[in-house]
Amino acid sequence: MYLFIKRCFDVVISLIALLILAPLLIPVVILLRLTGEGEIFYYQKRIGLYNKYFNIIKFATMLKNSPNIGTGIITLRNDPRVTFMGKFLRKTKLNELPQILNVLKGDMSVVGPRPLVDKTFNAYPEYLRSKVYESKPGITGIGSVIFRDEEKLLSKTTIPPHEFYQMHIAPYKGELELWYNQRKNFFIDLSIVFLTAWHILFPESNLIYKFFKDLPSPPPIFDEVLLS
Repeated sequence: MYLFIKRCFDVVISLIALLILAPLLIPVVILLRLTGEGEIFYYQKRIGLYNKYFNIIKFATMLKNSPNIGTGIITLRNDPRVTFMGKFLRKTKLNELPQILNVLKGDMSVVGPRPLVDKTFNAYPEYLRSKVYESKPGITGIGSVIFRDEEKLLSKTTIPPHEFYQMHIAPYKGELELWYNQRKNFFIDLSIVFLTAWHILFPESNLIYKFFKDLPSPPPIFDEVLLS
């Protein structure tokens, strides 16, 4: 029953979102065509339900050859590969909106674990890789809210970004997704949608930890890095 309700919710919310956001999406499409490299959408192979691949759709925010430049798939704060328009889209999370089309197709849900590329997925501890995508990946999710400013964390650490991601971010992110899979229900999904909007408006808020008191605790090194 939960899966049926969730699918109905996904379709209804996606259709409503497309109608409401059309006046915003159309200018973004035009501006992307006229700026940067003229690319509008970015398609990338991601891991989805039961570890099967699909192509995620996003607004283009980086140079086309970005995966072969600098830090590769790791994006840092003030990354020079991000276009002028891309900075705004990434900061406001508007670059994620085309994933509404993935939800309508059934590749994704509104709420679920973030769909990853092979390299970041393989950074999960082995015991998590077969469990994370027991749920359909989502536009937002518990990991997306907690790591809403992952770029800041990766930019401030003195440890090489790829190493810091694999040692500290990936294991914690995996535990968060496991937490969601073990507790998922419609109330938690609605709560995550609310918290996503809340943290966009109040990015420094820690309301999510007050909302879900049994979340896995973040590694102490996160505070050490952010306070350094």
